[in-house]
Amino acid sequence: MPGSEAVKRTTLRSQIADALREEVIAGRLPAGRQFTVKEIAESYGVSATPVREALLDLCSQGLLDVELHRGYRVREFSYADFLDMVEARTMMLEGMFRHATEQAMTAATPPVLASVRRRAEEASRAASAGDLDILIGYDLRFWREFAALVGNPYISDFLDRVRVQCWVFMVPLLRRVADLRGRLWCGHTEMVDALARREAAAVQRIVTGYNTHAMTLIRSLTG
Repeated sequence: MPGSEAVKRTTLRSQIADALREEVIAGRLPAGRQFTVKEIAESYGVSATPVREALLDLCSQGLLDVELHRGYRVREFSYADFLDMVEARTMMLEGMFRHATEQAMTAATPPVLASVRRRAEEASRAASAGDLDILIGYDLRFWREFAALVGNPYISDFLDRVRVQCWVFMVPLLRRVADLRGRLWCGHTEMVDALARREAAAVQRIVTGYNTHAMTLIRSLTG
């Protein structure tokens, strides 16, 4: 069909970008790691074009840097970067619920809440068990759906990008901890309950607690 090759390449580009993003978040492609388009293309058994496009996508998301004549490098985030990330997402989340509370409450229909609650329960369960690998995926999905309630894709995309970057910084530190049970934030279901009760103030309080928890935890691992 006309355009089928372009569609196939776009799909492949997206699949490679998603796979590499997961590798970066999980720390399997660690900060500072250098690689070339050829290296990635060979490892996935694909041509260079969709790989190059996927890598540029990850550069635009702030996860990779282009190194002239040397390929790509996984970005290294500092503690100062992390502080700025948390500040940015705090301001955005607090502003989001201050100015779009009614929109979020209206969008939180029973079917939508049921979907968000499923993500919340899985994320809370993984956090309580200290299962970092499972938590990351569900946590990102939970916050993505939660932010989508305000109906502004620019806000959702911004928050998702910052949250991914936060995980990239945090994961190597968290992997040094032998047992994460009881140390990871697990208030996802509490947030959904507050939203279901239409208690905007409670949602904001939980969000503040979430950001404070992240700061305290990382400070304890870097101090």
